[in-house]
Amino acid sequence: MKVVIVEDEPQGLNNLKMLLARNCEDVEVIGTAGDVESALTMFKDPDIQPDVAFLDISLPDGLIFQVLNQLNQAEGIHFEIIFVTAYRDFAIRACEYSSIGYIVKPIDPDELKSAVSRVRAAGRINRMGPRVEMFNHYYNNPNTFAKMSISALDGIHFVNIKDITRLEADDNYTYIFNNSGEKMTVAKTLKNYEQLLSGVNFYRVHKRHLINLNFMNKFLKGEGIVIMDDTTRIEVSRRRRPAFMDLLRRLQGELQ
Repeated sequence: MKVVIVEDEPQGLNNLKMLLARNCEDVEVIGTAGDVESALTMFKDPDIQPDVAFLDISLPDGLIFQVLNQLNQAEGIHFEIIFVTAYRDFAIRACEYSSIGYIVKPIDPDELKSAVSRVRAAGRINRMGPRVEMFNHYYNNPNTFAKMSISALDGIHFVNIKDITRLEADDNYTYIFNNSGEKMTVAKTLKNYEQLLSGVNFYRVHKRHLINLNFMNKFLKGEGIVIMDDTTRIEVSRRRRPAFMDLLRRLQGELQ
């Protein structure tokens, strides 16, 4: 696997190269850059054809998006991206929404190996351009999460969050259903999506079920069952039922 690194701090660059050499034996670093200008020069070199790029977001002469946008407008982005970030909040959430890999500084070797393994398992996935655009949008507008990229087993899907009706857990996989009846299978846990969709009208009613309250048709109190608009019956666990009832009462009060 051929990789390039864009990192402005020499110590950070050397540390990442050392960690890759120690933990990812089949990875070869074929190029490095420390700012926007040198990164553009590197990517335009026909001899530099990376499979993966490890990218710091903030560089001395600008943001990495200046590089990615130029590449996208020219010939497209034909490599996977793993962002290297010191931020644990909206930058990571933007990565999650756009299905782009990331590792957090200081770099944990196990997290590095995991990120490389996910890229290797996915192979070369096209449509990186739209994913970068989505990341760029969310990174610069952290409060406007309207659309997300879902890296499903059959490819990358771009979906409106408001169209997702419910999510269902199956061990380490999650099934995502939208209002057109489409079902997507993702190799992520339901807890991952519970955190990602917190605050946008989704509620975990059961260890296996996360629902979009906008598609809830009826709640059968006696049975502890939510009936969705498509007639799907979802169990509300006994442990979560009191909090769910409180939520429904609050929603009813807001509507009166």
